[in-house]
Amino acid sequence: MSRTLDWNVTVHLEEEDGTTRAQAVLDTGTVTLTGQGVARCNPEDLDVAAIGDDLAAGRAVKNIADQLMREADRELEAMGAGRVVEPAAPPFGWSDT
Repeated sequence: MSRTLDWNVTVHLEEEDGTTRAQAVLDTGTVTLTGQGVARCNPEDLDVAAIGDDLAAGRAVKNIADQLMREADRELEAMGAGRVVEPAAPPFGWSDT
């Protein structure tokens, strides 16, 4: 089987007072998924907008990736492939809380 698909992702960023919020939208042509990401600059650190953009956007896109993986896991399990157990991810970067 051979096929080609194009999926489009749009990322919207907003920054205010050291907090960057991102919303990523994946359009597969049949399904639309939305992911959210937030990055907050530590008040003691230099506020570099590009870092907040990268972190918030990365977190929003990762949120979509997590949704896709959960759906794939459900589909695999429905086909009898067994339950998939994900390891805990290590924390990194600016705080997302």
